[in-house]
Amino acid sequence: MKITVVGCGKIGSTILANLVSEGHDVVVIDNDPAVIEEMTNIYDVMGVCGNGVDCDTLIEAGAEKSDLLIAATGSDEFNMLSCFAANRLGVGHTIAKISNPEYNDKSLGFMQKQLGLSLAVNPELLTAREIYNVLKVPSAAKIETFSGGSFEIVELILKPDSPLDGLTLIELRKKYHASFLVCVVQRDDKIYIPDGNFTLKSGDRIALTATPSEIYKLMKMLGLMQKMAKNVMMLGASKTAFYLSKLLLASGASVKIVELDKGKCEEFCDKLGGISMIHGDGAHQELLLEEGLPSMDAFITLTGSDEENILLSYFASSQNVPKVISKVNRNEFVPIAERLGLDCIVSPRRSVSDVVVRYARALQNSEGSNVETLYKLMDGRAEALEFIVRPDLDLLGKPLKELDLKPGLLVAGISRARKTIIPSGDDVILAGDKVIVIAAGQRLGDLADIVR
Repeated sequence: MKITVVGCGKIGSTILANLVSEGHDVVVIDNDPAVIEEMTNIYDVMGVCGNGVDCDTLIEAGAEKSDLLIAATGSDEFNMLSCFAANRLGVGHTIAKISNPEYNDKSLGFMQKQLGLSLAVNPELLTAREIYNVLKVPSAAKIETFSGGSFEIVELILKPDSPLDGLTLIELRKKYHASFLVCVVQRDDKIYIPDGNFTLKSGDRIALTATPSEIYKLMKMLGLMQKMAKNVMMLGASKTAFYLSKLLLASGASVKIVELDKGKCEEFCDKLGGISMIHGDGAHQELLLEEGLPSMDAFITLTGSDEENILLSYFASSQNVPKVISKVNRNEFVPIAERLGLDCIVSPRRSVSDVVVRYARALQNSEGSNVETLYKLMDGRAEALEFIVRPDLDLLGKPLKELDLKPGLLVAGISRARKTIIPSGDDVILAGDKVIVIAAGQRLGDLADIVR
């Protein structure tokens, strides 16, 4: 599929990398010649240096022939205008990155309709929601939701004293009477789609799928259920911090934010009633201690520096803060953070890229069962996809045990009407179902792709 990406900053370059890895024909537009040279050299794509709003630049890039245009510059207004211009040139599908809280209120729907936007994505809001979901279940490293919240996938790190250490998955299901499925395991650098004979070990990163109530039941039986974090300290008055603060305040949590920029402190105080703003340098450990870091339920680093976020998260962990969450955008820093014991990493780049990749796959597959939801698991080494099943799918009515599934795939959940199913070999897929599939080493665009 032919795709044009306007803007190759942090977000745009991540989107570009993922679209190229998906096999799409991508053209990039940026007004910085050095950026264009770098992107074209790294990803072997065509690049045009110029203004992504200017029709001549768009035409030079062949944007009018694109199936999809994505505007991901640092300016919301620029992104909207670029998509509007592309729409007028005949591009059928456009995606704009829109981060400003003022645009993400009631006016967003109106702007999407008037500008012909297919989709508006907000990296900061996506990240805030991801963090909020984890704060609701602090023992989890990551939580993703499917089917309007009726299914969850929860990633856990098995600690050295984990009651799951040494258990096979068959033994696990017998010992803990909850309806769940261990669908992915990461051990060192290897990813496994486990069967019933797979033995869990301390240090494994596992992903469980179940309904929220069954997740709660299992976590309670494992002694991992912690109350939602109610006293939260954040470092950095970023847009993500703004969105997250709104979510936390609405839930009754206490929020404290440390920020060096006095103007941002004043802005947050004006827009968010009920938060405690601390004007100071969060890199000073004494300040964090004075503000009660050791007594917090959670500490979240949201500055623009990955290095600062990692180091101060490590300090918070040393103070035995129950939940520490770090924003890390650069992929090469993630293994470093994990080696320091930081198991909860969030990335706005990754969050928005997942949304864009899902949209591109759904657009590419107009028949069968399109990708409704897509999440990356295990630091991007596996995918969880949700499909809505159409009536013409060849797999309908066949027991799962009779399907010749490709290796590295697992049907992890079925949502049918208001019923949620953790599937066994005797279950079948029906038209109208929402089906969750876990894939390792595979890229699925259609549910029909799961069979050989």
